[in-house]
Amino acid sequence: MSDDDNSPISAREARRLFAGLKAAPSLVLAVSGGPDSVALMWLAARWRRSLSRGPALTVVTIDHGLRREAVREAREVKRLATELGLPHRTLRWRGAKPKTGLPAAAREERYRLLAQAARAVGASHVLTAHTRDDQAETVLMRLLRGSGLAGLSAMASLSEREGILLARPLLDVPKAQLIATLKRAGVDFADDPTNRDTAFTRPRLRALLPLLAAEGGDARALVRLATRLARANAAVEVLADGAERFLRLRDRDVAPQAGVRSFEASSFAALPEEVRLRLLLRAVNALGHEGPAELGKVEALLAVLDQAIAAPPRAAANGRAALRQTLAGALISLAGGRIHIAPAPARRRRGA
Repeated sequence: MSDDDNSPISAREARRLFAGLKAAPSLVLAVSGGPDSVALMWLAARWRRSLSRGPALTVVTIDHGLRREAVREAREVKRLATELGLPHRTLRWRGAKPKTGLPAAAREERYRLLAQAARAVGASHVLTAHTRDDQAETVLMRLLRGSGLAGLSAMASLSEREGILLARPLLDVPKAQLIATLKRAGVDFADDPTNRDTAFTRPRLRALLPLLAAEGGDARALVRLATRLARANAAVEVLADGAERFLRLRDRDVAPQAGVRSFEASSFAALPEEVRLRLLLRAVNALGHEGPAELGKVEALLAVLDQAIAAPPRAAANGRAALRQTLAGALISLAGGRIHIAPAPARRRRGA
């Protein structure tokens, strides 16, 4: 992109942003009405018009039912989409809203509805308008929460969710450039006041960014940190893949059990701590039935498991497990010199 964060995005730059999506059969554009997503729609429409053949574009707006203005904003998005020759749908989050964790719940529902819309039109990708500013805020939020290497890698330009590819073509573009692009094109956009509501974490951190920038921690620096950590995280994932293959080779004479992952405890204990942690996390998430495991809880489990492996053998004579613990709907046990991870029995309902 241009080094000038306030310069409009040229047609040539836009072609580069969307180049990797040219062969897709159909794309869904997630457009709320704010400057970032309106710019995504406008740039994508201009890019598509420049192609003799390319993906069909469908604009989707999610109304979370949290602000009265959202209905009007959805109508404005539809009006602009129609002017650009793009079909538009508004999907609504119906039902009761949680009293706590509202932003996270709204985000989950948004992605669920977007994936649903993508499947309905045969789209391979959902495009969102996350920017460099969003990436910097995400890094800062996760840093303050003590996230691990994977979390601090922040958002990827391409990921999978609900069986649909999620693409973020504007992830290296500053918000200021998108606003400059819309101003030059004479395109209006909505202003969502919740983006400044300090009752939520992200707006509070957003207000801190100018202070961090004065100390050299601007959006570019935070995104550069995320990029470097993503590179390191990818390398560790390769090591974890190799460790899984190593453990399988060690177990080539052990009959596998359906629905169970099992490791030789001594071989597992010899691996680097970060690799052991990832193998345990993968197994728990694959076999558990209560959602992704929290990193801190997996770290605590690994510490207990390491202690149990290092302890002198006991209870082996009567067949009892040296360790038996549940996490995220998975049952982790240590018995007979082996670690076993399997789905945990369903919890009994109270009063049942």
